[in-house]
Order: sequence, then structure tokens, then C-alpha cells
Amino acid sequence: MSLRINQVVPDFKAETSEGPISFHDWIGDSWTILFSHPKDFTPVCTTEFGAVAQLADEWAKRGVKVIGISVDGVEDHRKWKGDIGKFAGAEATFPIIADESLEISKAYDMLPADAYLPDGRTPNDTATVRSVYIIGPDKQLKLSMTYPMNVGRNFAEILRATDALQAAAKHGIAMPANWEKGRDVVIPATVSNEDAKAKFGEFTTHFPYLRTTKDPSSA
Repeated sequence: MSLRINQVVPDFKAETSEGPISFHDWIGDSWTILFSHPKDFTPVCTTEFGAVAQLADEWAKRGVKVIGISVDGVEDHRKWKGDIGKFAGAEATFPIIADESLEISKAYDMLPADAYLPDGRTPNDTATVRSVYIIGPDKQLKLSMTYPMNVGRNFAEILRATDALQAAAKHGIAMPANWEKGRDVVIPATVSNEDAKAKFGEFTTHFPYLRTTKDPSSA
């Protein structure tokens, strides 16, 4: 069964490029982004991990921990980090989990249950290990995305989604299409007009079911 929104994500112990971790303990009270890729020393993923490294200040600003996962081993991860740093001009200080047995990939539904790693495997053998999970401090899955091998992930969108999730959790709001921090937000339909007025002040009623107000997270 696939992971579902608001489900507590599987805990696990694993070796990483920065040492052993117990995942739930490692998350602690932080928001966390777990992102996976099919194999070290692959072109698209090198650009992606470089993008994550370049955004270190943005993750820190949001109180977000980032952690990668690959089906290769720790030593390969450490060597690959050198290439990532050279390409991106930023050091990849985040850990990368070693998942050579596919145990974690299967637990997170990144692969079919019968997936295996043949000798001399190529990235195509683990192509579906290319997912993003945004996890809340409560250890629940808040958002997931899966990409094909030939389309690089948009980490600006992952930042935007993180902003939206954090603002929604803090203020009890929802976000319209293409929302960015500072733009008007949606008042949930479960909130009465009276309660909306008390909580948000002025708001605009477009339809009885669609009301917008200023973004309280940008105040």
C-alpha cells in the first residue's frame, strides 16, 4: 500500500554519508524533506543534489532538514558529494542514506514490492526511486511527488510547497493555485463567516464557498 497524506512515515535505522541515523529521531521537531534518486554519479540527479546544496540557507530559514537516499553505498555517496560540490559551487552538507537492500525504498513505496537489484545494475533498474516526501514535525507525510528519470525536479516548487504547508499548519488556511508567500490565501469552507472575521479580519467573498484574505504568514 502506498504512503498516504497524514500517515506517519515508516521509521528506520540506516547508514548515511554523515554516519548512522534513526530516522524519526533524526527528524526530531523539524520539517523534513526526503528525496531519492536511482543511482550515484548520474547526470540529472547531480544537478538536483547541487540545487539542494545551493539552497542550504533557504532550508535553514524554514527550519527544514533535507536528506537524500540512494541504492548505492556510503563510500560512493561520499565520493559523489565531491562532484556535486564542484558542479554546484556549494558543498552538499546534507546526509545521503545508503539503501543497497532496497528496504527503505520499498517501505516508502518507491519501488514495486518485487523489485530487485541485478549485478551490474544501471539506473534504469531503479528508475522509480525518484521521489520527494515532505514530512512534518509530527512525522506525518504532508506531500509527495514522483518524477521520471529524464525530468529534473523543480526545487523552487518544493520550497513553495513547503512554505504553503508550514503556513497552512500554523494559521489554518489553504492556498490557491500558483500561490506564493505574500499573496492572498483561501479561508477553509469549514470556517464560518463570523469565525473568519474574528480570525482574519477583512476577507473577500467570491462565492459562498470561496473566500480569500491577506496572507497571515507574511505579516
